[in-house]
Amino acid sequence: MRIKDGFVLRTMLGDHVVLGEGLSQVDFNCLLSLNDTAAYLWEGVQGKDFTKEDLADLLVDKYGISREQAISDSESIANTWMEQGVLLP
Repeated sequence: MRIKDGFVLRTMLGDHVVLGEGLSQVDFNCLLSLNDTAAYLWEGVQGKDFTKEDLADLLVDKYGISREQAISDSESIANTWMEQGVLLP
């Protein structure tokens, strides 16, 4: 997976949001709001190819949660990002 070009994470009034910038994202007509953990994951993989396991590794490293919980959480966030159209498979 990879975050599509043109999608950027911004902090607006203390909230993390993903915006589509540039003509290639003209059909993206919403803001994707991220909590602190999702923003941490976004920053950790932006500009790189990654897997759900890579997201899980970031969660385990930062929060010390179980691998099982990290995999479940990473699958959930990756699926959400995919549904929102900000990821390439």
